[in-house]
Amino acid sequence: MKLKLIPALVTFVFGLAMFGIAKLLPFGQFTFFGQQYLMYGLVCLAICIALAALLLFKNAKTTISPVALQNTTTLVTTGIYGYTRNPMYLALLLVLLAWGLYLGNAFNILLAAGFVYYMNAYQIIPEEQMLISKFGKAYRIYLKGVRRWF
Repeated sequence: MKLKLIPALVTFVFGLAMFGIAKLLPFGQFTFFGQQYLMYGLVCLAICIALAALLLFKNAKTTISPVALQNTTTLVTTGIYGYTRNPMYLALLLVLLAWGLYLGNAFNILLAAGFVYYMNAYQIIPEEQMLISKFGKAYRIYLKGVRRWF
């Protein structure tokens, strides 16, 4: 698998782009009642999802590194992985959405959608192909039973 950029760096780049849009566009700003609570709620949810995923990987004694997938030893399909195949990427998306709420510019939703597209095309699909080759039928069954994001 050829990885272009590590997911944390991709998230950072999209976050910078969101900041740029919020500062440079003279329109699209918004505020609403509960915006700050929603922002904090998304960050808390992201942390919970990421920690749950990381703990499951630790308990399974398998790699969490998206650049060392060849070191994967166990297919984790329980816990949060029973609801989403990519909880760590979902957590990153939730952080970007919270950042977008903090910045208060409606056009940032387009960048969040761009993040999902990028992650699907350049991270998740190559990961899935590698996991199919490594775990075969068990992973194909998992793909059919659990959604990619949520």
